[in-house]
Amino acid sequence: MKTAVTRLAAVSTLLTFGTSPALAHELYNDGAGTAHWLEHVAAGEGQPSGSELAPFGYAGTAPAAREIAIDKATRSINVTRLETVALRLGNGSTTWTFDTLGTNSFPLSKILPGADAVTVYVAESPYYQR
Repeated sequence: MKTAVTRLAAVSTLLTFGTSPALAHELYNDGAGTAHWLEHVAAGEGQPSGSELAPFGYAGTAPAAREIAIDKATRSINVTRLETVALRLGNGSTTWTFDTLGTNSFPLSKILPGADAVTVYVAESPYYQR
């Protein structure tokens, strides 16, 4: 019994330490390993996309929760942060997700050309309120 346990421990040790160089990244040993590792982190999938970095949100792909018609009499619209809304202006329409962390109001013309003098007021999402 003792011999079997000893053999199992020896095989386990050989497998663990014998294969680790084969799994190592060759450029981490060149003296610039930290800089190379940071390059991998910067290029990782965890980085925000262009849509996520947009200050006023982005064109939505999800179905709109509601539709807002914009005309010449419209001076402001109220939306909720992370809400996806269909915006109709004249014959055109766009679906927009208001992912605007830190932006409470902005001119609608920033996202919808021709919507001059209309201000978007963004309320905090109830999902993020305490």
